[in-house]
Parts: sequence; C-alpha cells; structure tokens
Amino acid sequence: METDVCICGAGTMGRGIALTVASHGMQVKLYDLSTAMITRSASLIEKELDESYNKKRISRKEKEEIHGRIQFTTSVRDCQAPLFIEAVIENMEDKLALFTQLATFNTDQAIFATNTSSLSVTAIASHTSFPERIIGLHFFNPANRMKLVEIIRTKYNSDELVNRITKFAVQLEKTAVICQDSPGFIVNHVARPFYLEALRLAEKQIAGPETIDRLMESAGFKMGPFHLMDLIGNDINYAVSSTLYEAMGRPDRLKPSGLQEEKLKLGLLGRKTGHGFFLYNTITE
Repeated sequence: METDVCICGAGTMGRGIALTVASHGMQVKLYDLSTAMITRSASLIEKELDESYNKKRISRKEKEEIHGRIQFTTSVRDCQAPLFIEAVIENMEDKLALFTQLATFNTDQAIFATNTSSLSVTAIASHTSFPERIIGLHFFNPANRMKLVEIIRTKYNSDELVNRITKFAVQLEKTAVICQDSPGFIVNHVARPFYLEALRLAEKQIAGPETIDRLMESAGFKMGPFHLMDLIGNDINYAVSSTLYEAMGRPDRLKPSGLQEEKLKLGLLGRKTGHGFFLYNTITE
C-alpha cells in the first residue's frame, strides 16, 4: 500500500491527482517550479474542498484532514518519496530532466510514473539509466472525478511493478486498464476520430461547434467534442493529435486540424483561458 506520493507539476492535472491521492489517506507533496502556480493550486484545492464540504460530500474533519495531507513546495529538494507522478509540460526533454534530477537524491527504489497523454513512455524510459523504474500512469481530466486510468507498460517493466501501480490505482478507487506502450495508448487513439471528424465538419461549415455538440449530447454523449476539447485544453488536444499523426506515419485520417491550430495561435485554449470554441465565465488554470 502506498502511503507517500510526490506529484510534480501543479497545473490542472497535477492538482487533481494530488487531491485524489490526499482524499484516499496518503501523504502528498505537490511540487512546481512556479510560486504563482503553487499558490494558485493551493487556493483551488481549498476551494474544491470547501465546495465538497458545502455539498455535504465530506465532513469538516475530512476536509481538514485531506488539506493537511498535502504539502506544497517549489523546492525540488523536498521531492523525496517512494513514488513520483509527473504531470509537467508535454515535452520529452523536460520530463527527462525532471526524472534525472529526482533520481540524484532519491533511493534506487523510487518509481517514476509519467502522466503523459501522447509521448512514448518507452522513449522516455530508454533515455534514462533506470528504465525499469519508469511507467505510464495516465489520468483523465478532472483527475479527482474521472474513474479511468491507463497504466502503460513498457518492455522494461516487471510484472511486480505493474501490479504495484495497479494496486495503487485501486487504492484511489480508479478503474485501471493496463496496455502496452503504443501511440495514443488506448483512449487517445480511439478518441481521435471523435475530435478530428467533428473539427472537419466545422471546417467545412457543414455545422458549427454548438450544433455538433448538441447533437452528440442528444445521442447520449455526456459532453460534445468541442466542449471536451475546451475542457482538456486545445493546446493539449492538438499536441496529442500531432504526436499520434507523426507516430502513425502521417495518415490523412489523423491529420491535425487547421481550425484547432488557429485557436492555439490566438491563445484560445479553452476553459483554462476563459475562451476556446466557447466562452467561459471563469478561468480554471
């Protein structure tokens, strides 16, 4: 049973993972280089706990205990734990640099899980001197509410490590799906047509984002593709599409959308910027 976890990256995903872990009785260190990001993350976690208390999902005692289990830090030297979950920017060099730095002042038993949604976990692992200790653990946004997690296994991982990470996911009351490392893993591979075909319909002006989303939701989808892209972040969604497109040999069916690329250029990333395909009253990042 895991009792102490360090999460690196205090953005939307890291914040949600930290709240999930702390809510299940474990001590959490939430690290980010940015003081502003840590301050904002602490404020938003407190706000979410207050909301859960006000809606009677948790007691006052539970709220205080969960908050008390989270240590916020901007010092990488504070990052000592048996299990790390990395949720930093989707950039191979940044992830490698972080893992290498963490390994220098942690034991050779420390496990490093990456929350990457599009990069090859095998490639990340192979560029380190400890590939057997790196595994994929992909949460979905919002991490403290979405039940599914993908456990991405590489050729370097032992059955023992995969079982340990699976048990950790069960501790978090998540539905864990184990898959071999491959472009897009399972969910992001399967979901590409959902996003890309919707974007093509909008590009061809066959129907607008609002109409497409309304129709998809009326057909039983909890959220239409455009609202979902705004929730994920158009920057992240576009990056996943681009990575999968390259990894699969650039097939036309997976070509990233020019419409979504334009959103990136304009800084219209979705909920976290207050504007994406739709307008939002609050900024969540």
